[in-house]
Amino acid sequence: MHIRERDLFFAYAPYVREMNIWFKYVDEVIVVAPLKTDHPTAIDIAYKHNNINFRKVPDFSLTSFKNILLSVFKLPVIFWRIFLAMKNADHIHLRCPGNMGLIGCIVQILFPTKPKTAKYAGNWDSNSKQPYTYKIQKWILSNTFFTRNMQVLVYGDWHNQSRNIKPFFTATYAEAEKENIQKTGLDTTIEFIFTGSLVSGKNPLYAIQLVQQLIEKGYNLNLNVYGEGSERSKLENYIQTNNLENHIVLHGNQNQETLKKAYQKSHFVILPSKSEGWPKAIAEGMFWGCIPVASKVSCVPFMLDYGNRGILLEMDLEKDSNKINEILDDEKMFLAKSKLAANWSQNYTTDFFEAEIKKLLSK
Repeated sequence: MHIRERDLFFAYAPYVREMNIWFKYVDEVIVVAPLKTDHPTAIDIAYKHNNINFRKVPDFSLTSFKNILLSVFKLPVIFWRIFLAMKNADHIHLRCPGNMGLIGCIVQILFPTKPKTAKYAGNWDSNSKQPYTYKIQKWILSNTFFTRNMQVLVYGDWHNQSRNIKPFFTATYAEAEKENIQKTGLDTTIEFIFTGSLVSGKNPLYAIQLVQQLIEKGYNLNLNVYGEGSERSKLENYIQTNNLENHIVLHGNQNQETLKKAYQKSHFVILPSKSEGWPKAIAEGMFWGCIPVASKVSCVPFMLDYGNRGILLEMDLEKDSNKINEILDDEKMFLAKSKLAANWSQNYTTDFFEAEIKKLLSK
């Protein structure tokens, strides 16, 4: 969902920052998406381009029988506006997976000769459990008969892929921000950070319970939680019931600079998510030397070098807390893994990302 305030168009900040890099290399931008008039939140930023042609379409959902019925009336309008936008464009770019991405995948079939890119920001693993509509999008995008002249950017390097599938990445920090990371030792308070939506899919409660296990074993730990979502009241109740107020703080949504400072002072970044694409929270934390503690989804095992530069969660509190114990009890191991994490993540800067985008648009 996009937000219009005065003459600016806002959306989720990580997505917009990435698109603003793409926009540097085009003269006009046509955006086809649902739009509402509202005030942007702390995690929204504006597109940066002098020539944005925003074409509003109705929002739709296929999650219930009522929504499906309503969509029957909305879909012809959406199809037609996407078709006209693609007809007018010199380059077509899709953002998937999602409802609009699904329609875009279908309509792009009608433009086999136009250069196209698609960013699949979800989990490309074919063995993962995903909504049926996501599987349809993946099938269309990887089918080179229906999808022609397109490069599909996916997170991770997967076996047996069609020739149009290109392993890719995303980035938050610039080359100029790189530092020779040297984390403080573990003789003071050990800081954990969770960044993400407070929803069941991100498993924030598991992060809290894991830190609780470590506190009960005698470690001096804090967990700072950044994000908002439907699970917030449940988490607040759990923290209060278990007397964790002195160790766990829910900070809500915060801007990029606040998160950057939080990563810089943290020792571990934790994300026990059920599904991811390229988890920015993990890559961002690693950039600042945080040891990643993450579930084995999507390309996360690759990001963590299969455990050599982080901890892959088993989603078993006792087993996972024991893995963290090993590092907490061995400062030399902690500093080594911290360095490995930073060295890897600092390869993926916005400068490198921009150079790769420029190549894609020149083809």
